[in-house]
Amino acid sequence: MQVDRESRATGGSQRRYPVGAEIVDRVASFRVWAPSHQTMSVVLMAGGEYPMRREEGGYFCVDVEGLQIGALYQFRLGETPQCLPDPASRFQPGGPAGPSMLVDYRSFRWQDTAWPGISPDGQVLYEMHIGTFTPEGTYEAAAQKLPLLKDLGITCLEMMPLNEFLGEFGWGYDGVLPYAPTRLYGRPDELRSFIDQAHQAGIGIILDVVYNHFGVGESFRAFSEDYFTDRYSNEWGSSLNFDGRNCQGVREFIAKNAAYWIDEYHLDGLRLDATQALFDASEDHIVTLIAREARKAGGRRSIYLLAENEPQDTSLLRASDAEGLGLDAAWNDDFHHSAMVAATGRREAYYHDHRGHAQEFVSAAKHGYLFQGQRYDWQDAPRGTPGFDLHHEHFVHFLQNHDQIANSARGLRITELTSPARFRALTALLLLGPQTPMLFQGQEFGATTPFFYFADSRGEMIDLVRKGRVAFLKQFPSLKDPDFENRMAAPSDPLTFERSKLKWDEYERNDHLVALHRDLLALRRNNIFSGYDEGRKLIVDGSVLETSALLLRFFSDKPDEQRLLLVNLGHDLAIHSRPDPLLAPPRGYQWKVEWSSDDFNYGGSGRRPIDLQRRWGLSADCAVVLAPKRQARNKTPPGEQLDHWQSEISS
Repeated sequence: MQVDRESRATGGSQRRYPVGAEIVDRVASFRVWAPSHQTMSVVLMAGGEYPMRREEGGYFCVDVEGLQIGALYQFRLGETPQCLPDPASRFQPGGPAGPSMLVDYRSFRWQDTAWPGISPDGQVLYEMHIGTFTPEGTYEAAAQKLPLLKDLGITCLEMMPLNEFLGEFGWGYDGVLPYAPTRLYGRPDELRSFIDQAHQAGIGIILDVVYNHFGVGESFRAFSEDYFTDRYSNEWGSSLNFDGRNCQGVREFIAKNAAYWIDEYHLDGLRLDATQALFDASEDHIVTLIAREARKAGGRRSIYLLAENEPQDTSLLRASDAEGLGLDAAWNDDFHHSAMVAATGRREAYYHDHRGHAQEFVSAAKHGYLFQGQRYDWQDAPRGTPGFDLHHEHFVHFLQNHDQIANSARGLRITELTSPARFRALTALLLLGPQTPMLFQGQEFGATTPFFYFADSRGEMIDLVRKGRVAFLKQFPSLKDPDFENRMAAPSDPLTFERSKLKWDEYERNDHLVALHRDLLALRRNNIFSGYDEGRKLIVDGSVLETSALLLRFFSDKPDEQRLLLVNLGHDLAIHSRPDPLLAPPRGYQWKVEWSSDDFNYGGSGRRPIDLQRRWGLSADCAVVLAPKRQARNKTPPGEQLDHWQSEISS
């Protein structure tokens, strides 16, 4: 039965979101933005059609009594015979083209009421794709692995997109219904249960969201062409209209979507995909609006907001009152590119401007982005903007992520591309560096399974997606090999998806790598590597020992808390002395080896003793942590002995 919404609203009850289907006072309230139409109606799959009342701003609404949770519905636009799913559908049990389901978020009983959320500092991120994280590819199966991640030292999961998309498998970045978690991994309450269990384990969860385009199969144009604009070029599709004519409905749709995930799913934050394609010339930028709505939805919980931004625009990372857009951190591709060149020696395509030298890692540890406005040869133009005022927690560093693994000939992990010793040393540099570290699923146990680009395309899209992928990868000279096109894993092949799934028997088989990551994260958590001291003071400095070797010095007001990290990504290094004060121990202390990547427990060849008061050596492809221990300094040898020594080294 249809209800007079205006008369019922006088009781004080209000909708929580401007679009979608909600239960308000046991009545189903439907609302949609469709400014291109004069009439709209809700069509129930169980029978019945209800005309909607047009409101200001292009919205339509209707309230219907007597509907049960789980009722299926669609919208009819005008007099057209075809019905479409709700653009703000909360669930699509039959897929993105089927009817939408009426969902009541209040039916789930949360156990995380004391959960405080997560702050930008002190996090260790873990990127995951639910569909390939386990053989089952479900929230329920992923929850079984939470104790392993907790034991490892992970503090926050970064989930690849969960919104509904076309097909039976995919990355999720081509979503068509941003409010509907895909049916492929479980029902909405199963997602809530996964998040609830993570919080009970002390692990936060942020969600990767895509607001720069909609994927193939979207029906937004049928509701209004004003969803899109042709004033901006977008490599992934039509740009969303955030600043053009009739843009208010689009801005509200997207900003409230960010709030919705934080509110109704208790997520701890968002990672905004490709923010360089969120075009907005208005005074209140859409990113600022998204951040404001997300934090408001979090209430007392601390919300963590990340960005992906290829141009490295540091304004994203400043507060809105400091002429910024209000996000907390951004992925730093510069660190990854330098690490991959150091790991492989190859500088193809967008690795062109990186050398993998020690100076790059010292600069990244101190300043985050390596390109902050100077010339970038690959693009034949300057890249980045200055960010010397930013802090370490503003940058997320990684050796692997979904994009970078897949952007290769065979989707190989870094463990397949470099030596075990160099991988251990790079892992230490990542996990003990001052920026926020991120692992990609399976990295902690040296997963040998590839991670491909996969998308369940249909019809002519199969060939279009494959050709597009080949064209993109041909920026790498080695992939211009004519045989590559025949050998590339086909994105639409279900086997490409299946081959990307982790094999968890490798977790036990490669326990030495699990131990490496667990011990490094314990070092990070229990020492100065984890963040700031009580006064939020963290001073990190570094210098170059040789082209491929560096040191990072972590200072503290308490001498015994200081640390020295030595990383050698080249050949054996013999050191007589160095005119570098960063090697000097605190007064009354001497450096002693606390940890080494060459430890037998990690598959290494054995810890080499190091005494910095004498001539010392740093083994090839290793990382060493030195801690200060109370010890008197060596005395200068007596005269005759010193004369002999000096005579020997002089000649």
